[in-house]
Amino acid sequence: MLTLQDLEGVAELAHKYDLLILSDEIYGKIYYQDRPASMLDVPGILDRLMLVNGFSKAWAMTGWRLGFGVIPRDIFPAVDLFLNTSVSATATFTQRAASDGAFTMETDKAIEKMVQEFKRRRDVFVDGLNGISGIRCLRPLGAFYLFPNISGLGQPSMEIAERLLNEAGVAVLPGTAFGRNGEGFLRCSFANSLSNIETALERIRRFVTTL
Repeated sequence: MLTLQDLEGVAELAHKYDLLILSDEIYGKIYYQDRPASMLDVPGILDRLMLVNGFSKAWAMTGWRLGFGVIPRDIFPAVDLFLNTSVSATATFTQRAASDGAFTMETDKAIEKMVQEFKRRRDVFVDGLNGISGIRCLRPLGAFYLFPNISGLGQPSMEIAERLLNEAGVAVLPGTAFGRNGEGFLRCSFANSLSNIETALERIRRFVTTL
C-alpha cells in the first residue's frame, strides 16, 4: 500500500526526468483500513499520468474483459490507435453491463460487503499460516493475496509450490514468479470460500509435518 508521500516521490521523479506514469489501480476499492492513496490525489500530475483500472476485481466482472483509464488529452490519439489495432473494440453489451450495473449505490454497498468478507478470509488465512512452523505471513492492507515467507521450510519456493500442488492439492505460486527477490516466498489468494481456505490450511499443516 503506497502512501501519498510515496506517490508524491514518484511524481517528483516524473517531473525531474520528463517521465510518464502508468498507474495500475485495479485494486483501489479493495482495502482494509484507510482508503489508499491514488496518483489522482497528487497535484499537478494529470499531464503525465496514465491511470488504468478495470471491472475484474472490485466489481467481480472478470470474464467481461473491460477496463477504463484516465489519460492526458495529447496522448489519447496514440492510445486509441494502439487499442484499435490490438483489441479492435469492446463489445457493446459489456460496456452497458458496466455503465448500467457497476456505478450504482447498490453496487457500492455490495463492494463494501465483499471487502468485509475478504477481510474475514484474510485474517483466518494469515493467522492459520502464522501458526505453522517455518511460515511467517504479514497481514496485507489491500487486494486479496498473501505473500508468506516460507524460507524456514528449507526448500526453494518452486519446489514447495510444486509439492503443495502434487502432494497436498493446494495451488499456490512460487514467489519467484514475480522476480528473483521472491525466492523464499509463496503467493496465495484468499478470493475463495472460507471453508476452502480452512481446508487448504489443514493440508498445508499436514504437508509441512512431512518435510
